[in-house]
Amino acid sequence: MAIKIKIDGRECLCEKGEYIYDIAKRNGIEIPTYCRSDAFPDHRACCRMCIVEVVQRGRSRIVASCVYPVDGECEVLTASPRILEDRAVLRALIKQTEDEAEGVEFQRLAQIENDKCILCGLCVQACESLGTGAISLVNRGVDKDVDTPYLKPNKACVGCLSCANVCPMDAITWSETETTRSIWHREFQLARCSCCGKVLGTVDSLEYSRKKSGKQAKSVPLETTYLCDECRKEALAREMRETYRLV
Repeated sequence: MAIKIKIDGRECLCEKGEYIYDIAKRNGIEIPTYCRSDAFPDHRACCRMCIVEVVQRGRSRIVASCVYPVDGECEVLTASPRILEDRAVLRALIKQTEDEAEGVEFQRLAQIENDKCILCGLCVQACESLGTGAISLVNRGVDKDVDTPYLKPNKACVGCLSCANVCPMDAITWSETETTRSIWHREFQLARCSCCGKVLGTVDSLEYSRKKSGKQAKSVPLETTYLCDECRKEALAREMRETYRLV
């Protein structure tokens, strides 16, 4: 049976047990978050930026919208004064811009230099989803961090940047030259399209993908098999024209 709730004054229909964040998103209402990714929809409740105020049966409470299931009619406020202040403190704690939160005293919040990571775990999940598992959460308590085992180069890493691309805080450091990419204590050789020269990734990442898909090069030098999608389509079209003599 459908339940009617209000989110910022807008009436929304939902099923019992649905999470507020998902209901809001379905109705075009944006709730800020750092730890959610469309690639991993079940990953939630890490950053707490999605807090909202729920008013039900005359009582108000602050909840994390991504894990709060609706169990009856209620009113949800995503930007009430109380929520804006609490969210401002959260931003400060994870080193977001302090000027977004006027009226909050930041002197009591200790500054952590060069530490953007909020330990959301999206990078670890991205790495695990590829089957490499090169990085993980290491240490405990205030020393908890994301890194390779024993903070040493890990042969399982292929330098694909999946971890960096999914990171909401741009906290993963990597660098690139014309021929190499460095990340997680390792340096990788870049692979470029043999036709247009576009960077396709690292040699390790392309070979890992090829082995995982079961594709193997047949009597063709490895370095000549790298083609971007555009050049591959052009080469296939050219081959078809030559085959059917339609040049």
